[in-house]
Amino acid sequence: MRYEIKGDNLPVVIMNLESGESIITQGGGMAWMSPNMHMETTSRGGIGKLLGRALSGDTLFQNVYTAENGNGVIAVASSFPGEIRKFEITPEKPIIMQKSAFLCSEKGVELSVFFKKSFGSGLFGGEGFIMQMISGSGTCFAEFDGSVVEYELKEGQQIVVDTGNLAAMSATCSMDIQTVPGVKNALLGGEGLFNTVVTGPGRVWLQTMPISSVAAVLRNYFPSTSG
Repeated sequence: MRYEIKGDNLPVVIMNLESGESIITQGGGMAWMSPNMHMETTSRGGIGKLLGRALSGDTLFQNVYTAENGNGVIAVASSFPGEIRKFEITPEKPIIMQKSAFLCSEKGVELSVFFKKSFGSGLFGGEGFIMQMISGSGTCFAEFDGSVVEYELKEGQQIVVDTGNLAAMSATCSMDIQTVPGVKNALLGGEGLFNTVVTGPGRVWLQTMPISSVAAVLRNYFPSTSG
């Protein structure tokens, strides 16, 4: 598969497939394609994985596009201003991503739900609690909100992140939820009550404009109605 990413902050990944090659997209992901691309909708893995994808924010079913009778072209566009990043997934190097980050991949890539097991994370973690585990083998494309900043964390090195800004991390990293210190800071600081702490070793991808933050800002401009 050959590919190119175009579109600056409204990106699209355009993939050129050899005859017989396939890619997987989430439902509604295709932007345009050549007429010889054959689509098949599938649950891929039965009811367990189907429900796992639903919990992780992905669509219940996925579409498999295959180039038939010659080479084919298919484009998959991001759903929000930001960046599309490519990841080479191997059995030894799965990636954990935010909900709905998965855009498309080769058929050898698997998508499942990733739970942060601690009770505190589950109760207060918000967007960071349920994430996507991208595993298997093959090329995967993900969409992140705004611009992306990367950090390589050493063993035991930590970074404190507002939950919505955590886009992805290596599966070798661990994450937990901590309260903002000080009652005044928590109640008056405007940063919320909790942050996500990511501990290395591994790589962390942070996004500058999570869609949840944009929605919170725009909410102030929407007219409100009363009973």
